[in-house]
Amino acid sequence: MAPTAQHGQEVRQRLLAAAAELIPERGWTAVSTRVLADRAGVTPSVVHYHFSSIQDVLTEAAVGAMHQVLAATDELFTAAITPAAGVDAMLASVEQYDGSDPMSLLFTETYLAATRDEQLREGIATLVTDFRARVSDWLTIHQVAEPAATAAVLAATIDGLLLHRSLVPESPALTTVLRRLVR
Repeated sequence: MAPTAQHGQEVRQRLLAAAAELIPERGWTAVSTRVLADRAGVTPSVVHYHFSSIQDVLTEAAVGAMHQVLAATDELFTAAITPAAGVDAMLASVEQYDGSDPMSLLFTETYLAATRDEQLREGIATLVTDFRARVSDWLTIHQVAEPAATAAVLAATIDGLLLHRSLVPESPALTTVLRRLVR
């Protein structure tokens, strides 16, 4: 890669990282071009050189961060040898999120913004659909009844846990209930 192209990629990555930090800190609608540029250490014109709008950089940053979380959860889940162990792994993957941490806030802010932004909603829907398909395929291999529906419930449960964690403590019976789904 040419030095200029490499520098451009580095700047773009700094902008995406800065956006992923700012969304949970300030809220989706409070991230402006100037604030983003300041955080990334560039001029505001550089933001618009790399992205057509502030919405585009926020969307790419948020969907990218969400993809990383889902990929890590997916990896732990599919490495499990039994469906019950898969549920345990999926729940363990979200233990690090307490509802007030930056990633939990990024998810919450992004879901809220997606109610008003079709492109963002489609990006999240693709992530969720792909994740559910991979979990469903894994459940099929392990002969779990109704794998697609079970995968949908597991994915929704993880989302719900992330959204509810800051509001109410988790039920200790949650693991037992979810394990029943995969029997």
